[in-house]
Amino acid sequence: MDQPVAIGAHNFASIERVVFGQAAAGVITAEAARLGARRVFVVASRTLRMQTGVIRAIEAALGERHAATFDGIPQHTTRTGVARATAAALAAEADLVVAVGGGSVIDASKMLTLCMRHGMTDEHLEALDRFEVKLGDDGKPVRPKFDGPVVRMIAVPSTLNGGEFNGGCLVTDERRRLKQTFFHPLMMPRTIVLDPALTLHTPESLWQGSATRALDHAIEALLSTTPTPMADAVVLDGIARMARALPAWRAQPDSLAARADCQVASWLCSFGLSSRGPQGGVMMGPSHAIGHVLGGSCGVPHYYCTPVMMPAILRWSEPATASRQRNLAQALGRPEMAAADAFAELVKTLGLPATLRDVGVGEDQFEMIARTSMRELFIHGNARRIAGPADVLEILRLAA
Repeated sequence: MDQPVAIGAHNFASIERVVFGQAAAGVITAEAARLGARRVFVVASRTLRMQTGVIRAIEAALGERHAATFDGIPQHTTRTGVARATAAALAAEADLVVAVGGGSVIDASKMLTLCMRHGMTDEHLEALDRFEVKLGDDGKPVRPKFDGPVVRMIAVPSTLNGGEFNGGCLVTDERRRLKQTFFHPLMMPRTIVLDPALTLHTPESLWQGSATRALDHAIEALLSTTPTPMADAVVLDGIARMARALPAWRAQPDSLAARADCQVASWLCSFGLSSRGPQGGVMMGPSHAIGHVLGGSCGVPHYYCTPVMMPAILRWSEPATASRQRNLAQALGRPEMAAADAFAELVKTLGLPATLRDVGVGEDQFEMIARTSMRELFIHGNARRIAGPADVLEILRLAA
């Protein structure tokens, strides 16, 4: 009997260019000229601005094109931080945003381009809820229709999580202690600059933890309810590259070649994530959903959620994803091991936390996490269906 025909769709990102292995200051200046920008607003990591010469070099290279710099984005990208950045960008009459830093800075920059378009600058961004991507009764995302940003951005990541390769972002509502998802194709950067020298200033724990976030994007693409052949092929290559590049970096932390290899691996790992769009694409899964709750409600750093949760998710999902997990173990360089064990072994070699207990989350919080996770956008993106809070509790207990 003939095999069933696979069906699906792969969306291609609206990113125009990825420039890799080159110094950020020169590339940003050239891209600003190419894009016709005259008022460049830089959103920077405060650490990079205050403790290194990276941001000063970018400002100097931009010269008269530099309009202003903002460095007040806190971890987990709060509404208040986005509101202040938006007000500063509007005051500077920005016509291009350049984000230099980690995931919080890049997410905030995506969001401020949307807030600029719709004139939202009040402290709590009261009008923001109408733009949120929500979970429908059928378990599918409901994306409201609205005008996308006119002012676009360039992203210069200092970490490896890869969130710059998609048009979505997470913003924390501090008052309700929850993370919200927003998406528009035009929130995606026009250019991404991968400068390995810039990452020399990234703390080791953040670099390692963000590498697991990149792997998370790749693994969730493999376990997705909506995989595509192209995403499968590219993310498996990204996983294999990261599995080789991380040990090379650990052996020689100052090696720009090893850091550049990690950056390219992160880029490839994001290929499923970057295919998300209004018409679907590769759906992320429970690691994202549960991770949003761990970060927004429990204060767990974003880059520790994956090392803690992914082995448990792999074990729970194995009955529905056995062949894909064999491919994953092969890509991780551990074909003789179960994929969950291979990933856990990688976490161990990196010295990252491995259990919920390690990050200060106790069993008394599990019920709340399970209930809240079921309201998260990506909870239904897993090939083994998560039917309710009881399934999330099983996963949490595997990660305890």
